[in-house]
Amino acid sequence: MSEADWFMPLVVGGIFILLGLAGVLWSKREQKTYDNRLASRADLREFMEHWPARPEPGALKLGGGIAVVIGLVLLLLGVVFLIRG
Repeated sequence: MSEADWFMPLVVGGIFILLGLAGVLWSKREQKTYDNRLASRADLREFMEHWPARPEPGALKLGGGIAVVIGLVLLLLGVVFLIRG
């Protein structure tokens, strides 16, 4: 088995993990900024009822989690290729 057979899944898996973690961290920062901005307003109805809904932080968190799982699977695949190769 050539080096590319196990090296590429490791690299792609690492990239997916890094992008996934970046998405999760970006989501947390986005939610914190949103909550702080709403908390500073005089009218807290939007803050208390969370209306209108903002899907961006949740979508970033979900996408980041999916990317981390895919990255872990690819890393595991690369390690299996390395051991069996």
